[in-house]
Amino acid sequence: MLVRLLYVSRALDPNDQVATQSILESAREHNVVNGITGILCYGGGIYLQAIEGGRQKINELYGHIVRDPRHKEVELLHYEEITERRFGGWTMGQVNLSKLNTSIVLKYSEKAELDPYSVSGYVSMALLEELMLTASIMGRA
Repeated sequence: MLVRLLYVSRALDPNDQVATQSILESAREHNVVNGITGILCYGGGIYLQAIEGGRQKINELYGHIVRDPRHKEVELLHYEEITERRFGGWTMGQVNLSKLNTSIVLKYSEKAELDPYSVSGYVSMALLEELMLTASIMGRA
């Protein structure tokens, strides 16, 4: 059974690009052997990540994510059973929100800053889908 999970967290140090790169690299290595796909958005010290795959593997991965010392304030935004993947082309696609047109972010929030803590999981998923449609995701598998 396939599931999709969406969570948000805060970087320990918003200026630490090494931590973000480390998260991406470890995700890509782990995900390819575990049948997990997804995307990671980063901007303003906030990570927004969607992951898809088998229920057991996703649940195990989320447990690891919650305990990961590279970020804090991990909050589950959305979890659902799915019939097909939306992010199947990425072992872990990357979006740097600081390089996006702010109008895309503003379309889904009160301010032109990424703040998934203040919107619903459905709104955050809509933002991710828009990023897919506008070819803003890098790191295709």
